[in-house]
Amino acid sequence: MILKTKRLILRGPQPDDLNDMFDVYSNPEAMRYWSTAPHESPATTQDLLDRRIAAWASAPINFQIEMNGHYIGNAGNFAGDEIGFMLNPHYWRQGILTEAMTAIIPHLWDATDHTQLTADADPNNAASCGLLHSLGFKETHRAKNTFCINGVWSDSVYFALPRPTTSG
Repeated sequence: MILKTKRLILRGPQPDDLNDMFDVYSNPEAMRYWSTAPHESPATTQDLLDRRIAAWASAPINFQIEMNGHYIGNAGNFAGDEIGFMLNPHYWRQGILTEAMTAIIPHLWDATDHTQLTADADPNNAASCGLLHSLGFKETHRAKNTFCINGVWSDSVYFALPRPTTSG
């Protein structure tokens, strides 16, 4: 399964994504609002890549974002009905995640039986919260102290996007 947009190829994970993935997942700026600490070694990223490759084989719903022949991030449905995304900071503020998710969300409705898509973001992550709102997600609730990374607690804001109703 490959989805293409004007600038992007949205595809399954590949073994040669490792170095580009490590560049992102070891970057403290990229990982600032993530649910784990930055990867300290490529072995940690290799474990993540291996899990993504295995998951893709049974459910092609969490995409690697490729631009100009390189992995620059990922986006899609990664657990239950929850979506998420990660992008190399060098590509922030270029509309890439909006472009990717606009292609991915219709695929998720076709490929899953989810009644809704959900998302969890740090309320301080204005970019992710803004992206979710722009995609039609609505805030459902908030929770305090949901993640503790290196001794620092973060809160969560939760969003949901109901499956569109079909007319007919």
